[in-house]
Amino acid sequence: MSFNAAANVVLGGTRMIYDEIKKEANISVSNQDSSKPVLIQTWVENFSSQNKDEVPLIVTPPLFRLEPEQENIIRVIYSGAGLPQHKESIYWLSVRSIPSTQRSKENKLLITVQNRIKILYRPKGLSKKDASEAYKKIRFSLTGDKVEAINPTPFYVSFYSVALGGKELKEADMIAPQSTKAWRAPHGKLDREIKWQAINDYGGVTKEIKASL
Repeated sequence: MSFNAAANVVLGGTRMIYDEIKKEANISVSNQDSSKPVLIQTWVENFSSQNKDEVPLIVTPPLFRLEPEQENIIRVIYSGAGLPQHKESIYWLSVRSIPSTQRSKENKLLITVQNRIKILYRPKGLSKKDASEAYKKIRFSLTGDKVEAINPTPFYVSFYSVALGGKELKEADMIAPQSTKAWRAPHGKLDREIKWQAINDYGGVTKEIKASL
């Protein structure tokens, strides 16, 4: 038995920002294999697996063949089905690559590769500048053995790092708009300085912010 994998498919970003005023969002997908085509399957799903609501975003094309060393564009379109206008919404874009096969007497195990990136739907009333500044407005507090974060903004903030007293909070990942989230504080005696960095719209890392709790 031999293996046939499709691991040479690369997306043109680590996240997709859907600005409502642009009517659609897009991202490139490329096949970096020099000899084998792949079949690409795309879809959008709710960010939480517990959310069974219908997804108001349509992806096109949903299924296509990508030739060796070629690139295509995946487009996401909002169906207009009532997303909040006062804050961002979040979904997953899933891209599955399926390797090509040739008839052979040899048994082969096909290995599909699936990538998932965040789609952040940003209503037209929210500005790109305010989104870039949102991480600076996160407020932290220390209560018992918990570090609590408050996000008063209408934007999702994805953390690159959060450290209290020089010790990283590895569970700190993302905080939703206008919400509170708590993580377990590091063990041991700590000073009360907290530092954090976030991930911006382009997948880059912001400057570090410091505060005392």
